[in-house]
Amino acid sequence: MYSDLTLGAVTLVGQKHVHRGIPCEDASFAVSANGVSVVCIADGAGSKQYTHARFGSQACVKTITDLLIKHFDAIYNENREAASRSLIIASIHVKFAELMREHKLKSIEQLSCTLLFAAVKDRRMIIGHIGDGLTVKVTSSGVSPVTMPQNGTNASSTYFVTANHAADYLRLVKTTTDDCHAIVLMTDGVQDAVYDESKGLVKPVVARMADTLSNGREKGEAELKDIISKFVVGASNNSDDASFGVIYFNGTAKPDYNRLPTDESPFPRSEDRFKDLQEQMVPMVKRARDIIIEQQVNSPVGEKPDEDIRKKSNPEPETQAKETAVKVANIKTAGMRRSKMLIGFIIFEFIVILILAVILVLVRGGI
Repeated sequence: MYSDLTLGAVTLVGQKHVHRGIPCEDASFAVSANGVSVVCIADGAGSKQYTHARFGSQACVKTITDLLIKHFDAIYNENREAASRSLIIASIHVKFAELMREHKLKSIEQLSCTLLFAAVKDRRMIIGHIGDGLTVKVTSSGVSPVTMPQNGTNASSTYFVTANHAADYLRLVKTTTDDCHAIVLMTDGVQDAVYDESKGLVKPVVARMADTLSNGREKGEAELKDIISKFVVGASNNSDDASFGVIYFNGTAKPDYNRLPTDESPFPRSEDRFKDLQEQMVPMVKRARDIIIEQQVNSPVGEKPDEDIRKKSNPEPETQAKETAVKVANIKTAGMRRSKMLIGFIIFEFIVILILAVILVLVRGGI
């Protein structure tokens, strides 16, 4: 079990919001309690319709942190990942419902935000991410992305915790802390400066930034704010809000900064699209379903079909299967009746023969 951790989380308002007089819409939170260490950050949606996004991001980081502090084991041990993802999103929506009533909002979308979190208990770790931003693992051998930005139809759009089917977009990673030197989370305000998505390359500076926590949380966070203020937020008059969170594993081997790659070849372009793959699979899936149903209907009487095969969407074959079962039952009943009649007839014949024999003995005795 590794317990010597230092947590850090900072949020700075971007120049774009400063010039427009708009409050910061990012939020970050980091806390250790109940044997669990959690870092959570969120980026409130920036368009005009998301009027209360800053309240959404603030509530989101605290709600998820509280959930993980209290129920880390339940989420980590749950085998149904879809159930875990749904529960996480549901906990956010429960809190957002309270905010809607408090602020008299008409739509939950007004609270929209992205979400990134990491939680550690003993050697176990959970990482979650919906939307843009980046989560990174720093080890003694290098720096690599764990979950990457999740954009919509274009680079400027993304997915929020308030989206329809938000649980489908939530990436959830359950793993261990083995070989970890640091886990780093960042919203897109920092991500754009330190990550090249076309190459999947995280710049070495991220490892250096994580190592600021080696001096403790207070000094580390102060240094992080200084770095982000000078080289990220202050680098452009149009910079976005920026949040950066770290779980730092004290005493672990850090990478050799001078040996970390500073450039890579871009990933090759591909015309292979998931939507096209889905369309190709549709007729094959339909044929497979028909075969499964047909095999179940024609299976020998007495065989138990698999639970998953029994749950069919086509009611007509299901009715036919039920009718077949009734017919088989009727045949069995008729057979049993015939057997009983035959046995009864044999017994009757035996009694008649016995009576005749007795009469014959009596008659002979009388003679």
